Formats: sequence, structure tokens, C-alpha cells
Amino acid sequence: MAKNFLSHIKKKFGDSGYEGDEFGGAAGHNGNGLPTGNPGNFMFATGIECSYPTIDHGKTRRDLLAETDHYNRYKEDLGLVKEMGLKVLRYNLPYYQIQKAPGKYDWDFADAAMKEIKRLGITPILDLMHFGVPDWIGNFQNPELPVHFAEYAGAVAKRYPWVRFYTPVNEVYVTARASARDGIWNEQLKSDRAFITAMKHCAAASIMGNHQIAKHRPDCVIVQSESAEYIHEMRTVESDETRISNKLRFLSLDLLYAHPLDAEVLLFCLDNGMTREELKWFMAGEPPGYQIMGNDYYGRNERIIKPNGDWCSAEDVLGWYTMTRQYYERYRKPVMHTETNTFKAEDAECWLWKQWVNVTRIRKDGVPVLGFTWYSLLDQIDWDISLAEKRGTINPCGLFDLDRKIRPVGESYKMMLQEFGQITMVPHGELFEITSRPAELKVEV
Repeated sequence: MAKNFLSHIKKKFGDSGYEGDEFGGAAGHNGNGLPTGNPGNFMFATGIECSYPTIDHGKTRRDLLAETDHYNRYKEDLGLVKEMGLKVLRYNLPYYQIQKAPGKYDWDFADAAMKEIKRLGITPILDLMHFGVPDWIGNFQNPELPVHFAEYAGAVAKRYPWVRFYTPVNEVYVTARASARDGIWNEQLKSDRAFITAMKHCAAASIMGNHQIAKHRPDCVIVQSESAEYIHEMRTVESDETRISNKLRFLSLDLLYAHPLDAEVLLFCLDNGMTREELKWFMAGEPPGYQIMGNDYYGRNERIIKPNGDWCSAEDVLGWYTMTRQYYERYRKPVMHTETNTFKAEDAECWLWKQWVNVTRIRKDGVPVLGFTWYSLLDQIDWDISLAEKRGTINPCGLFDLDRKIRPVGESYKMMLQEFGQITMVPHGELFEITSRPAELKVEV
């Protein structure tokens, strides 16, 4: 009786453990293990919550870096990032403290923190403006903001030439809405005209800051973090207010990426103070650098409005997958999941894995997702009321609590890193070059 092929293989090469199998096949590597630091690694990240808007009509500054004691414990906090096995950190230098006046800066804390980040081998995604401005600028109604901020962004890029990843202005849409339409922060206005004014000033600041960064780092990577939101109105006829709100969520990225505006949004902008000249300026072309579209998603980003006007959270009706697909199909940019958490500590582990399922599913469906972020490293304070009052309520949403003790979600994130940490940004990413060339080829993904 003739031997089967396995018999011949066994006779020649043995049962298993074939030579070369350590590089693939049955005994090969599959992406398990912590990130190696290779630039092609998928970017698993966390962030240190750093919001600093003013409330009480400018009388009170909410600085979460101070309220969570990060200024005193920054070395300990950065050490926790390293201990987690994370290589990437969304990190903010407190803009309102650093730029004292045009051309005048206080770099003391920034230098100390950046030195430690560099020493630990962490890759920062440097967030330059997070919901607030220096007192001398005033607020987001100031038309000089783009000029002053651009100078600041250039100064940061010049001072830390080793930094490549930046978020010039965090969540432009949320900044403008909370400050000028919802009346919560900073100028605390509640008008469409004030909203459009804040929107164009923040978007222009981001663009001009981006230019100054690229002047010093032509190969800069811009991770434009923006909130992915949607309102589900449970009425047979959708109201004008809900319809325009669901369209306005795209406005900041439309302006940043020079994407033609929806007709209704265009009229809304023109009716509320944006000039044709300003619009033409925004539509001239997208800013320099490699652009990554960061989508922030919390279950509370989706809301259901009932027929009587009451609302409730619509957590996961669309979810990060569907929302991000909408944004990706509009802008065709590589994607990063730049923020997520839940305020219910008992739900956090499940929420973490649900978000990761969204990421892996959308990657399998062809959308290039390059990174994932649990935000934030530490518990937050008063974000359940959007920082509107200084109550001191601790939101247990961190990987660590404010005593710097790891939470179950932190342990779960460690597990995720051990399992998926060495996957690449795109499948078989080792084949592709992570270039240091300037981003001169502007082509759709």
C-alpha cells in the first residue's frame, strides 16, 4: 500500500517543529505581545485629561491637570503609561499657562514633562489647545486667536523638534458648541452667530497652527480629534433644529479638510456671519502634513429625543462603527479612535471590549483604522456635568483612580495589549514604508 504524503514528510522532516516554522506557519507569530515600538505598530494609546475652559463668565478656570494633581505627579502618571505597556499618549501642554503674551512663554512645566516623556520612550500626540485659551486672548470670539495660536504652535514645534504627532485644536465642534451655542464655557454665549464665530476662529487656528507645525516638521502627522455625535428624534416629522444639528456635526471637519458644505449648512453659515471670502479661504485646500481623522465616541454622544421633548442616552444605537463609517465615507481619511470611556465603572471593561470589536470589525470591512485610545489614564472630575460647575464629583472612567491604583478596565486594557499589541496599522504593514518624507501627495485612501 502506497504511503500518503504525510508519511513522506514525516520521514524527511519529522512530525512537527519544521525548520523555518518559527517565522510563520503553525508555530509562527500572530501579533501577540506588547507593541514593539516599531512605527508600523497599531497605535494603542491613552490620554491624560487636560481640559481648561473657564466658567462663571471667566471668573473660574477649570484645569483638570491641576484638579487631578498631574502637575505634582506627572512623573508617576507618565510611569503608569509605561507600566501599561503603552507606547502612545495623547498629551496636552497647558496652552493658557504657557503663552503669557505674544512672543512670551513659560516653558517650565512643559520642558519637565516633555523631557520625561522622551526619556520613557513614549510617543506623544501633542494636543495644543483643549477647550480654553490664555486669559489675555479672552475667548473664542476673538478674531486674533488664529494668529496668536499659530505663533504658539510654531514655538512648540521648534522647541520639541523630536515630536511628530499633533492635535492642534481638540474637538473644534465641541469647543465652539459648548462655548457659544450651549453657553457652558468660556464666552458662555447661546446664539447661532456666536457659534459660527467660534467655529471659524477655532478651525482657522487649527489650520494656521498646522502650517506652523509643518514649517518645522514637514513630515508631521495631524490627528484631528473630533466628537462623533448624532441625535435620534422620535417624532414622525423631524424638527428643523435636529436636522441642522445632525448636519452641523460635520462642519468643523468640512472647514479643516476643505470639503464642500451641505447647502443648508452653507446658508446657515452665511446667515450667521461667515463671509464668502472666509469660506473661500477654508475651501482653498486642506492643511499640510499627514492627516488622520480622529473620532471620539462615548455612548452619551448619541441621544434619543422623545415626542414630549425629553431625552435619553442612545448608547450604541449607531455606535462607533456606523458613525465612523459615515465620517470615513465623507472624508476618506485614515482613522483613529481617539477617545472613549464610560462613567459607570462596573460597565467599563465591557465597554472597552465593545469599542475594540467596533475597531476590528471596521478594519475587516476595509476602513483603515490606525489607533485606539481609552480616555483617560486617570479618573476625571465633573465631566458628568461637562465641567459646568465646580462640584468635585469624581467620574470613575480612568484606567487608574486618582490614588493611581489600577482599575479593572486598566487590567483589561493590559490584556488587550498582550493579545493585539503587535498588530500593524494595516494588514501586512511590514511591507509598507513609514516614511519621514513631507506629506506632499494628497490622495484619497
